[in-house]
Order: sequence, then structure tokens, then C-alpha cells
Amino acid sequence: MDSFLKIRGLNKHFGDKRVLDGIDLDVAAASVTTIIGKSGIGKSVLLKCIANLLQPDAGTIELDGQAISQSRRNAQSDAGVSFSYMFQNNALFDSLTAFENVALPLCEASKLNKAEIEERVDEMLVHLELSDSADRYPGELSGGMKKRVALGRALITKPQVVLFDEPTTGLDPERKFSVFEMIVDYRERFGFTALLVSHDIPEVFEISDRVAWLDEGRIKFFGKPEELNTDAQSALSGFLSKANYGRKSSLMNGANE
Repeated sequence: MDSFLKIRGLNKHFGDKRVLDGIDLDVAAASVTTIIGKSGIGKSVLLKCIANLLQPDAGTIELDGQAISQSRRNAQSDAGVSFSYMFQNNALFDSLTAFENVALPLCEASKLNKAEIEERVDEMLVHLELSDSADRYPGELSGGMKKRVALGRALITKPQVVLFDEPTTGLDPERKFSVFEMIVDYRERFGFTALLVSHDIPEVFEISDRVAWLDEGRIKFFGKPEELNTDAQSALSGFLSKANYGRKSSLMNGANE
């Protein structure tokens, strides 16, 4: 596998607690990789190190052959890799409407004019089923609607890499399906590389090309979702439900039609 994102020997500790203890991970371009593991095990810490929001204590992270810090500095000149991060708590600005929250990355970083920004945001809000709530503030939105606004903001710049930290937390089953469907749809349309942290097992496996199981600070399993049954079932007993991970995904079938 050609590695677009390459992590070697990544370590991160907080005080005496070593959260990441020698992480090695290879992620292919335009793939969906889901990081699973128990709560508090360091999944979000790993995402934040990849996003350059946290500085690891040791190890290296490379994106498309460049050190992560250099790639982020070069992103504005197209010499690096553009990133987007969807936070678990949404991180919306209370003083901005849903429309303004989604538009914010374009207003700050793009060269689009006002009409072009409005057109792109309007299109995104239609996909999110939020057109009727464009002028509402986060305090006036339900938890599920806030999550969809955060998703729209993460995707609006058409980034090359999108990091999703629990993108479906707090959503009902129907909305979870819609979010996963949107991730698949936009990955197909824009070709970004996606890394997800998720507890929606086994549903999230239906959109995942690879699964990384994080435990005790290390990647204990990395491979295709259907390989979990044979290669990691005993290790993951009690954490994963007994599901047929090899079944064809309705989401992926629909995305390829």
C-alpha cells in the first residue's frame, strides 16, 4: 500500500500517563480509515497529533512525503496538504448563524467572492437538510443539527484530509446513516482521505477501507473490516458485537451507483 499518511514511533504522554506508546500507521490516499478503541484510550489525541494541534513527544508524521508541520505551512501555496477537522463537541461559534459557521473557512482562507461563497454554502446546506435553518444560531439548533453544521464546515473547503472525531455522537440512527452516507458521497466526489474516530460499531465499518484498533497506546490491529473476524476476534471479544463484517455495504453500493 502506498502511504499518503505515514506515522512512525509516535509517542505522547500527559504527566506520568503515556497515552500513545509507539504508534505506527500507514494510510492510503483517498481511503477511509476508522480508529476504534475504548473510551479514554487516546483516539482523539492521535487525531490531534495528526492535525498538528498537539505536539508529540517522539516519532514522526509525514503527509505525502513531507513532515506534518511543513506540509501544513505549505498548504496555502498548494505545495502541502489541506486539512479539515470535525471536533467531537462541534466547536461552533454561538454568535454566527448556521450559514455563517459553514461559510467561515471560505471567508477566511479562500479567494472566492461573496456570490461564490454563498452558492457553495447554499449547496452544502441543501445536502445537510439545513436550508430552512440557515439563519438560526447554534443555540436554536438541536444537537443533531449542530453536528450537521459542523460536518458542513469541515467539508466546505474541499480539503485533502478530513479528520472526524466521533462525527455521529448524539445522533439518532437515521441521522447517523445520513452522516456516514455523506462522508462516503463527498469522499467519492472530492477524493479526500478520511480518518474517523467512532464508537458506532459495526455500522462505521461499512464505509471503512481499513480499521485501526488502538489499545494500551499501540495499534493492535490494522486491516480490512472483514478481517477482524479471523484476525482479531479473540482480542476484541466483548468490545465488538458479533456481526458479519464481510457483508456488502448498502452505503458503498449506493455511492458507486
